[in-house]
Amino acid sequence: MTERRAGEPESYEVVVIGGGPAGLSAALNLVRARRSVLVIDSNRPRNAATLLAHGFLTRDGVPPLELRKLGRDEVESYDNGEVVFALAQTVEVSEGGYRIRASGVRGAADLDVVAETVVIATGVMETLPALPSIRAYYGTHLHSCVECDAFEKADAALALIGETTDLAERALLLSQWSSDLIVFTNGVGQVSDDDERTLARLGVSVERRPIDDLVGEKGVLSGVRLADGTVIGREGGFVRPLWSPSLGFADDLDLDRDDHGFLLTDAQGRTSLPGIYAAGESAPPGPQQLIVAAGAGAVVAGAVNRDLIGLAVERGAAVL
Repeated sequence: MTERRAGEPESYEVVVIGGGPAGLSAALNLVRARRSVLVIDSNRPRNAATLLAHGFLTRDGVPPLELRKLGRDEVESYDNGEVVFALAQTVEVSEGGYRIRASGVRGAADLDVVAETVVIATGVMETLPALPSIRAYYGTHLHSCVECDAFEKADAALALIGETTDLAERALLLSQWSSDLIVFTNGVGQVSDDDERTLARLGVSVERRPIDDLVGEKGVLSGVRLADGTVIGREGGFVRPLWSPSLGFADDLDLDRDDHGFLLTDAQGRTSLPGIYAAGESAPPGPQQLIVAAGAGAVVAGAVNRDLIGLAVERGAAVL
């Protein structure tokens, strides 16, 4: 934090919006580069229902909330690193950088700060198929990340539930872990005839009838109940949510986005506005493994530090 005059908002070299693996990784690398860094975290991770996270080197099987806490503690172990719980409301162009306003959560005070640079790492919001009991099993018996959780579901009777056009691709991937798989389209998701024939050769069937709900007892999933009353026994499975970037606070910024609303960046996370960067799931392709998001945060931190020094990238080479 830099020195300020009375009545002025606190000033930082970097404000990171989002306290997941991408944002905390960026913050950690930047405090180690001796930058003054503030992390603003809404404390509303989309994987809060997940009991264990997998595939993160040295932390395989760690609870996601514990991983975030470890990251916050590491950032704040440096005198120039600070993490606060707040929900970003607006980011506006200001003299010499950007002004960020946020509403405090969990009893924290509201924030009004300025920064030379902003790293956006707020990830995505997800919308699950509208089944009454889906949240009761999500994070325990149902998951969304195949690479993260399929190993623990190996050889079980699985469901893949979704309403999108990429169900066949996900089913092909899941067939690596289980030969007892049924794709449920809920009468909405699309699987072409050719894809269905390909899946059938692997023993994967497609159920196109609408779903009424999931069934089970004491939090243990036992099946999928269709609208006509048929119950198809399943032990677990995967759901394909709809994902959208969590970027409402940046709506007043003229940032280039793709057709799905994700922030377009170069390979180092620079957006179309100087001084604004995006890390992790805020940029295409969106949802990804935690370790991939953390790596993206480290890449962005390197770019931020170089740009604050005054280095530019031209034709792939750094020049002064």
